[in-house]
Amino acid sequence: MVVDGSMEEWNGFISKETTSVPAGKDVLVSKWNLGEPVTPQQVLQLNSYTKDYLCLLEDNIYNVNFSRFKIRDLDSGAVILDIKKHRPTEIQDIIEYDTSRFIQYHFSPAFLALREIGATLEFTVGSKALNHFRLIERHFFRNLVLKTFDFEIGFCIPYSRNTCEHIYCLPDLEPNIVEEMIASPFETRSDSFYFVNNKLIMHHKAEYSFSPQTQDNSFGCNSINNVGL
Repeated sequence: MVVDGSMEEWNGFISKETTSVPAGKDVLVSKWNLGEPVTPQQVLQLNSYTKDYLCLLEDNIYNVNFSRFKIRDLDSGAVILDIKKHRPTEIQDIIEYDTSRFIQYHFSPAFLALREIGATLEFTVGSKALNHFRLIERHFFRNLVLKTFDFEIGFCIPYSRNTCEHIYCLPDLEPNIVEEMIASPFETRSDSFYFVNNKLIMHHKAEYSFSPQTQDNSFGCNSINNVGL
């Protein structure tokens, strides 16, 4: 599939964050062992960025492949980031293990002043339908929980091309926290957990820099390392 921005062949979703279970102190994910099931309730109670991936590449038995990731400022409409992958036109049910589950973003300090953004994912599904497809994101600065985003994408039919825009209401941060985040590149991190029927099938990690760049790019993204949607 070659992604060219045309949406006629795509199933569309718009998803706003749902109410998440408050973080608790009883669940110790640090005792998790590779191969053990991970539930949405467990990741919602994480109190820090994970050291390890909580699932295997082989757990993506639905052959979910991301082909585009776009971020836009909802207030101005400006596109901040647009990453595309070129895919064959025909959806093939051949599971390809993408080992690049980690990405680094370089944003300008002005990004932290945004209040609401839209993040669009385009993806294909293999021969198995997705039921209760759900994305949970935990964002941290060091060991401080910045915000949790919990999106219900829903049902996706087999051999489908889909697009989903998630609406993020960004947190109000204290000025001293913003200053520390700007002065501390890549100490702001996130875990993204993808569930189908409450079973974890994908886990992606990201780190963020908000330090000033030599190139003026408003609040946009100047560079990306290790791109792995």
